[in-house]
Amino acid sequence: MKSHSSTLLAEVRTFRQNHPDVRYVDLIALDIPGRFYGKRYPVEMLEKVAAGSPLKLPQNAVLLGAQGGLFKIRDYCFHDGDPDANRRLVPGTLKPVSWEAQPLGQMLITSDGTEAPIEFEPREVLTKVLERLHRKGIHPVVAFELEFYLFDKKLNDGLPQFARDPLSDDPDDQPTLHIERLSRFAPVLDDMVQTAQAQGIDITVVTAELGPGQFEINFGHLDDGLRAADWAALFCRSTRGVALKHGYRASFMAKPYLQHPGSGMHVHVSLYDAAGNNLLAAHQQQPLRHAVAGCLALLPHCMPIFSPNHNAFRRLGGTVNAATKACWGYEDRDACVRIPESDPRNLRIEHRLASADANPYLVLAAILVGLEHGLDAAQEPIAPLNEDRTSGHDFPLEMLEAVRAMQQQPVLREGLGAEFVDVYCENKRQDHLAFQQEINAREYRWYL
Repeated sequence: MKSHSSTLLAEVRTFRQNHPDVRYVDLIALDIPGRFYGKRYPVEMLEKVAAGSPLKLPQNAVLLGAQGGLFKIRDYCFHDGDPDANRRLVPGTLKPVSWEAQPLGQMLITSDGTEAPIEFEPREVLTKVLERLHRKGIHPVVAFELEFYLFDKKLNDGLPQFARDPLSDDPDDQPTLHIERLSRFAPVLDDMVQTAQAQGIDITVVTAELGPGQFEINFGHLDDGLRAADWAALFCRSTRGVALKHGYRASFMAKPYLQHPGSGMHVHVSLYDAAGNNLLAAHQQQPLRHAVAGCLALLPHCMPIFSPNHNAFRRLGGTVNAATKACWGYEDRDACVRIPESDPRNLRIEHRLASADANPYLVLAAILVGLEHGLDAAQEPIAPLNEDRTSGHDFPLEMLEAVRAMQQQPVLREGLGAEFVDVYCENKRQDHLAFQQEINAREYRWYL
């Protein structure tokens, strides 16, 4: 513990030497809906925390709804006295913030690794899954891909406006899947990449996607699943900030336009043993098929994680490369679980169902539990789409049905933790019901 504190203290002191103009540091963590909460600390107080002083925040901050309010969930929030819970600093995450008006720093905090971790904190959920896999001799290597849209900074009567193309105001004149769009938006995209790299994030590929103002960012492969999810979360935060600085609004909303493709979170996962052998490639790839079967079996029960809000369900079906069933295939982007072409060393799955605004810690945890279940059950999957285009299991397409399917699934309750599953499902149910408490103009047009 002393050595750990010494490392953190050295990190804070080095940061202060390199950034003497920074007076405050945002200590941040991801809540259940995937938004950051935290506190802004004077940098001299951060040094005390790094040296061992306690860092406490309300436990129930993790339970915030999408709009920041608290729901009555079991005895939490309104019957527990709103207790504090210990957090710790995540080493290696203290970085400068370049998109704010004043010099700032930011650093991730978490309850995992403390004496009493919060069972429903997303990072703690993923930590427990990874630790269990490591005890089994399974070591995941992970890479995220995130799609997002750029919009004009100002909304028009609450509705998004197309990003201002330097060469044309006509959204139909934006070249899709074309390198020219990367050039047109180069100033903001380059700043996003450089800012992410300053946060320690390995950006590999930038792609112009099909939607007007839509882009995809790929991250490097990591043998640390927690760090991979950290990268995805931190990239969303920095990208929104950089976009505003350039006069745009960056959004990871799953389906901002009905007539254009939605934005997804694609996760590449391969599994290795302690010696570095790819477990999925053994025995003529039989473990790969078992892992796929496990993913598909649990996928219908993980929909509140993969599609975490009302809008995210709009993304499923009817558009390019968005599946309507739990299915798989080789080199097939219509599949939820795609097997990219690769050599045995790099054999992996690409899980394509999650929306871009899903919580990356929970998405990865759910995928890994599916892979683990498949390896344990050792069952063959259904036919791939390459053999049968109708192959697949149905999954829920609305939140309340999805919550019911998730809450009673025994493998998920064991793999993710029963307390987390109950709390998460109630959070999503309450959030969905709160969203419904508004009558929109169309409802009056139809039924008045």
